[in-house]
Amino acid sequence: MDAKDILVEAYGRIKDEVHAAVVGLSADELNARPGGRANSISWLVWHLTRVQDDHVADAFGLEQVWLSQGWADRFALPLDKGDTGYGHSPQQVAEVRVDADDLLTGYYDAVHEQTLRALSDLGADDLNRIVDENWTPAVTLGARLVSVLSDDLQHVGQAAYARGLSADG
Repeated sequence: MDAKDILVEAYGRIKDEVHAAVVGLSADELNARPGGRANSISWLVWHLTRVQDDHVADAFGLEQVWLSQGWADRFALPLDKGDTGYGHSPQQVAEVRVDADDLLTGYYDAVHEQTLRALSDLGADDLNRIVDENWTPAVTLGARLVSVLSDDLQHVGQAAYARGLSADG
């Protein structure tokens, strides 16, 4: 197994966990905020998808699915189209309300497919390519892909936990 295969496997596991956290929930359950202020399942999955979409598109020189496939317009959130959810206030979190079909079989799955296509031709040497010079040390493609994996896994774990808090979870 080479690095590309490991990354494809890891991103596939995120997809499995995202679906497990969302499938079968009503819009009210997806948008409920544990304790009245915590991040909802819909916000967590939207955010992890936006980060993956933004970072993978940037690293591979692609358009974000959010924009190129019209998801920003379809979701019609009261946020800037470039917003990924980073640093959202509780009020902004509350504004991200979506249903399972748009979130899963729509936007998330489209981002997942673009990620897999981007990874398909990846060679080991590609992982050392610098993709962001705004950090010291500069960020390589490999580091960026692992960073996205880490962020996504944390947020999907939070979504699974939030689902478990519900009576029907």
